[in-house]
Amino acid sequence: MSIRVLVADDQEITRTGLRMILDAQPGIEVVGEAADGRRAVELARRLRPDVCLFDIRMPYLDGIEATRSLAGPDVADPLAVVVITTFDLDEYVHAALRAGARGFLLKDAGTELLTQAVRAAAGGDALIAPSVTVRLLAAFAGAARPAPPAEPLTDREEEILAAVARGRTNSEIADEMRISLSTVKSHVAHLMIKLGVRNRVEIAMWAYETNRAGNRPIG
Repeated sequence: MSIRVLVADDQEITRTGLRMILDAQPGIEVVGEAADGRRAVELARRLRPDVCLFDIRMPYLDGIEATRSLAGPDVADPLAVVVITTFDLDEYVHAALRAGARGFLLKDAGTELLTQAVRAAAGGDALIAPSVTVRLLAAFAGAARPAPPAEPLTDREEEILAAVARGRTNSEIADEMRISLSTVKSHVAHLMIKLGVRNRVEIAMWAYETNRAGNRPIG
């Protein structure tokens, strides 16, 4: 089945361009468009798309608040949101991730990265533009002190934690560690439970906020 995407941006030419790019990709279908955040939230709740692709600066309700409404900590059945913006500002990225976004891209990211982000979000993974990932998360290291894990992490979980913090996907981690994809997914799921987080973006943020995102040996 196709990945169903909702696109929200206040500029019609941008929405049209995103729709053309995504509709041209196999297995991806744009099922709705919105010109403002309030309409985006309404459509998302009605259509239940696999991925919401939101601009940050939109009328009535900005992309961060729209994301929080659909994917925030208090949402029982959160949707996958990828934020896409012209503005490479740390505060935007951090706020978007805190609001529950499963990815963050700049509008000049290109077709391949955009498609990867949509597929990653639909699959429960996450992708942040490489140009901002390490700089952003490192900048906020220690900004908040999250609770310690419910149980101590195993050595393998520490390796998975560091790999996620470096922006690796599940498939990349499996290849690097020479373990199966299902094993990686199992470790990531255990990390979420132990850390009390809901997705791999929050895993990465926890790693940086606790200064545990350094390069660890793979193997």
